[in-house]
Amino acid sequence: MPLLPAPPLPDWITRQLPPVDRYAIDVGGHAMHVMEAGVGRPVLLAHGNPSWGFLYRKVIHALDLSRFRVIVPDLVGLGLSDKPADPAAHTLAAHIAWMGRVLDALGLDDLIVVGQDWGGPIAFGAAAERAARVRGLVVLNTVISPPPPRFKPTAFHRFARVPLVSDVVFRAFAFPQVGMNLAQGDLLSIPPAAAAAYWWPLRDPRRNQAPLALARMVPDRHTHPSVAPLARVHAFVKGFDGPTAIVWGDRDPVLGRVRGWIEKNLPAASVTRTRAGHFLQEEVPVEIARAIVDVANRA
Repeated sequence: MPLLPAPPLPDWITRQLPPVDRYAIDVGGHAMHVMEAGVGRPVLLAHGNPSWGFLYRKVIHALDLSRFRVIVPDLVGLGLSDKPADPAAHTLAAHIAWMGRVLDALGLDDLIVVGQDWGGPIAFGAAAERAARVRGLVVLNTVISPPPPRFKPTAFHRFARVPLVSDVVFRAFAFPQVGMNLAQGDLLSIPPAAAAAYWWPLRDPRRNQAPLALARMVPDRHTHPSVAPLARVHAFVKGFDGPTAIVWGDRDPVLGRVRGWIEKNLPAASVTRTRAGHFLQEEVPVEIARAIVDVANRA
């Protein structure tokens, strides 16, 4: 599959990134933007809502790029990837299919998959359909299963379903991307230049449907469309017999308490607990890079 040209980036963002190749891949009617650096064993770095591949820039800096080929896609609707006009396009099954087409287009084998936030179930879901090509998993502040029998959505996700009000706040006021620092262990860990780089791809209210759509993609009931794909992700991750690692930000106000459940489902994983928040790539990139190396050494 031929690669497509990458959309342009302003110089002030490019200067914050490590040296990377950028291109796009047609994943079935939408172009996904991808950044790539290094040679060697492929490592897929998958982000979540409302960030983009920029989130992994410090992790890329911390890795030995003579050993690892780092692949960093932007989820459809976020970053420099295409932004569907219809919010209904955003389903977990669709995102898994789109990510899978990236893996197929690049012919990735012997792969280490790293996932955070929605990037976890999306990347692990794509990996589940290509299990023979996957050698290791690194789990960062994400979910890997459907909700338990009794659960209550977080305040953030309940707010995302408030009619009209949530549409205005998410779309017109660039929420939550303008407040990402509030989910951090260190509120100063996302400096102004980085915060602006997260805001920039979603600056147009006519094209920033994804953050709200992805928030609504989180199950609020057991009949939610995301439940079945999450069950398949859970079966894959729990049954995975390759090396695994967990790096967790315990001060994450959204998913901090989920670590115990993740550890229970991955009893053989190495575990690194940190005082980072939700976007832990900004706070503990070296610890994440070490976990990737650990998994690679055991693969």
